[in-house]
Amino acid sequence: MSSLSVFDWVICFGYLAVVLVLGLRFAGQQHTNEDFFVGGRRMHWLPIGLSLFAGTFSSLSFVGLPSEAAYHDYHLYLSILFIPFVVSPIIAWMFLPLYFRLGLTSAYEYVEHRFNRRLRLFCSILFIVYTIGWMGNLLNAVGVILAVVFDLSPYQTAALLVAVGLFATLYTTLGGVKAVVWTDMLQAVALGGGMVCVLWFTLSRIDGGWSAVWEIGHHHNRFEMFRTTFEANEGNVYAACAFGFFVYLTGHAVNFTAVQRYMSMPSLAAARWSLVVNGVAATLVCGLFFAVGSCLFTFYQQQEAKGAEGTDLNITDAAPDIGADVSSSPGVRASLYTQLREQKKEDQLLPRFVMKEIPVSGLMGLLLAGLFAAAMSSVDSGINSMTASIACDWMPSREMKLWQTRLLCLCFGVAAVIMAVTFYFQGGNVFPLIMKIAGMFFGLMLAVFLLGMLLPWANTFGVTIGLICGHVALALTFYLGISHWWFGAITCIPTFVVGAIASRLVTNTAGETGGRQ
Repeated sequence: MSSLSVFDWVICFGYLAVVLVLGLRFAGQQHTNEDFFVGGRRMHWLPIGLSLFAGTFSSLSFVGLPSEAAYHDYHLYLSILFIPFVVSPIIAWMFLPLYFRLGLTSAYEYVEHRFNRRLRLFCSILFIVYTIGWMGNLLNAVGVILAVVFDLSPYQTAALLVAVGLFATLYTTLGGVKAVVWTDMLQAVALGGGMVCVLWFTLSRIDGGWSAVWEIGHHHNRFEMFRTTFEANEGNVYAACAFGFFVYLTGHAVNFTAVQRYMSMPSLAAARWSLVVNGVAATLVCGLFFAVGSCLFTFYQQQEAKGAEGTDLNITDAAPDIGADVSSSPGVRASLYTQLREQKKEDQLLPRFVMKEIPVSGLMGLLLAGLFAAAMSSVDSGINSMTASIACDWMPSREMKLWQTRLLCLCFGVAAVIMAVTFYFQGGNVFPLIMKIAGMFFGLMLAVFLLGMLLPWANTFGVTIGLICGHVALALTFYLGISHWWFGAITCIPTFVVGAIASRLVTNTAGETGGRQ
C-alpha cells in the first residue's frame, strides 16, 4: 500500500466530507420531482455552466487527455474546440429556443411531439444504455489511478470502485439536481486546481521550461492537430472535425443530461450564458490537461537523452515489471513511458509520474480529490438524469413519489458500479472506449432531432427506416475496423439521409404533425 502523508489524507477526506454535507443540505429542499430534476427552474447560469463542463469532462479527462497529448497529438483537442466555436452557437440559436418554447424537462418530449411516443422511448433507451456504459467507464478510470497510488490488487481496486460509486449515488439520491450542480461546480474547481499544480511542478523538472516543451514536442509532431492525410483507422483533421461535430453537438444539444441543465434555469438568456461558461471552461481546462501531457512527454524525452549519453542501459528492458519499484536513473525513468505504451497502459503515465517524480506533501491528496471530483461529477449527473428520464419519458402521469425517485437513483448507481467493475477487469485504455460508446449512440439520436427540426416532410416511417440503416452502418464500422473517431458520423449521416428519402416516399401517417416544430 502506497503511503500518503497526513496532509494528503486531510485534503482528500475533507473534500468528500464537503460533498456529503452539500447533499444533506439540499435533501431538505426536495419536495417535488420538479425540485429534484430541474431545481424548480431557478438555477443560476454560472454553476450550471461549470456543471455542464464537469459532467462532460470527468475522470476520463483526468487520465485520458494527458496521455493523449503525451503519446499521440492534439487532434482530440481540436475536437474539443468545436464546443465553444461550433457546438455552442448552434445550440444557442437552434435548439434552446425550441426547448424553452415547449417548456421541456426531457429533450425526448420533443421527439414525441414531432413524431410519436415509440421514437421518444427509443431515444430514452439509447440515452440510458449509453449513460450506464459512460458512467461505468468513468469509474473504471478512477480504478486506473487508485490501483497505482495505493498499489492495489485487481480485487481491492474493484472494491474501492464500488465504494466510490455508491458514495456518489448516496449524495445524488439525497440532494437531487441542486446537489449535483453545486458539487459539480466544486469539482470543476478541484479538477482544474490539481492539474495547475501538476503543471507547475512538471515544468520545474524540465530543462529549458516552455521553450523545451515546444521544441521537443514540435520535433516529434506532438502538437499536430491539422494532419490532412486521410486514414479511416486513425486520427486526422477530418476525423477530429467529425467527432467534434457529431459527438459533442449531440452531447450538448440532445443529451438528456445537458437539456436538463438548460431547463433548470429561468430563461433562454441564462441558458445561453451557461453555454459560454461551459465553452470557456472546456477550452482552458482541457488545454491545461493537454499541456500537462506535453510536459510529461518532454520530461521523459530529456531523461532518455541523458540516459543514452551517460549509460549503456537499454531503456526498453530497464523495468520489466510495471508495478515494480524502479531505479532513479534517468534511463529507467524514460523506460516507464516506453513500457506503458508497449503494454497499452498509457492511462497510468500521469499518476505514476506524480508518485515517483513529485513527492510533494498534499499534492497527491489534491489530485485524488480532483479525481474523485471528476468521477463523481459525472456519475451524479448520469444517475439524476437517467432517473429523470424514467419519470418524464416513461411515466405519463409523472406522479412518481419522491421516495420512488430516490430508489431509482440507487438502482442506476448500482448498475453503473457493476459496469465499472466489468470494464476494469476487461482492461484497455479508457478514452478510446468512451469515444466508441458515445459515437455508437449519439449519432443516432442527433439524426432523429435533425430530421424533425430541419425537414418538414420527415415522418415516423422514414425516421425508423433511417435508424435501421444507421445500425447497419455501425455494424459495418466494426467489421471494417474503422476508427472510433468516425462512429458518430457513420451512424448519423446514413440515418439522416435515408430517413429523409424514406419520408419523401411515403405520406405522413395519421397523428403526425409532418411539419417543422
